[in-house]
Amino acid sequence: MDKFQAMQAFIRVVESGTFTKAAQMLDLPKTAVSRLIVSLEGDLGTKLLNRTTRKVSATADGSAYYERARQLMDDLSELEGSMSRAKSSPRGRLRVDLPIPLGQSVILPALPAFVARYPDIEFEFGISDRPVDLIAESVDCVVRAGKIFDQSLAARQIGTVKQILCATPAYWGKHGRPSHPSDLEHGHVVIRTVASRTQRPFPIVVAKGRERVEVQNRHGLSSNDFMACLTMSLAGLGVVHALTFSAVTHLQRGALETVLNDWVSDPIPVFAAYQPNRYMSTKVRVFIDWLAALFAGNESIAKSEHRAPLVVPSERPTRAGSRGT
Repeated sequence: MDKFQAMQAFIRVVESGTFTKAAQMLDLPKTAVSRLIVSLEGDLGTKLLNRTTRKVSATADGSAYYERARQLMDDLSELEGSMSRAKSSPRGRLRVDLPIPLGQSVILPALPAFVARYPDIEFEFGISDRPVDLIAESVDCVVRAGKIFDQSLAARQIGTVKQILCATPAYWGKHGRPSHPSDLEHGHVVIRTVASRTQRPFPIVVAKGRERVEVQNRHGLSSNDFMACLTMSLAGLGVVHALTFSAVTHLQRGALETVLNDWVSDPIPVFAAYQPNRYMSTKVRVFIDWLAALFAGNESIAKSEHRAPLVVPSERPTRAGSRGT
């Protein structure tokens, strides 16, 4: 038995769900694919597939074997590519976890340009704001805004994002516009974003010249999701400290209006974090380079002044978390 060919056949059967499609993809007779799987199961001493007249599915052992086998094939593909034309045409599967607002509003809408340039990279995206264990979950790269809690990761700052205070015109008509940040503490509803990790609201701190003010309004609405807070503000429920890139279209069409424009908050850094291996794969490098260029060219996102990679060693598990932007 050719173990390498048998492994390829098994992967194709799991992904296609049938021996027939797997055989077509491998350009082999269906009987040859079946013999390879039987030989592989005999060699491993375990059943890898559940077979019925309608479909084929992996057993528990088969699912575990598939994940490791697929990773080995991806690593082999990356190795082969890096030896020749990978610098100009990287290939292989890339697992990326994106924060919900940035992923949905900025990164995924721009992805066609990257796919057109690197068609041989296969993406598998997770969209979440949770801490991610890169090693255990076989994730190649995570994008997070705010502090990276796990300093065992290599993290490159790819940009920053801004926040602005805004609400609907109807809300301002009813409650009046503040002339100073402290005015928001009386007679206004402030919608706060709560950190999932601590269950505490993120502070709203704005500055003008040397004066720095934290809005202390404790009577309002809250959510652990930035987009939910923006949605509540669009419904006329209160003032939101919105992410600029999420609010820009609503501002342009007049659904939201900003206040206290002379008062600015500190920009939030955005990082791409990855496993601190001695060799960064080409597919990860070109994706992170593309992200940095995307942020630099987006008018609704502040440009980053820090482009160099930053690696901080640590003994802690390989997990990435942030404020969830």
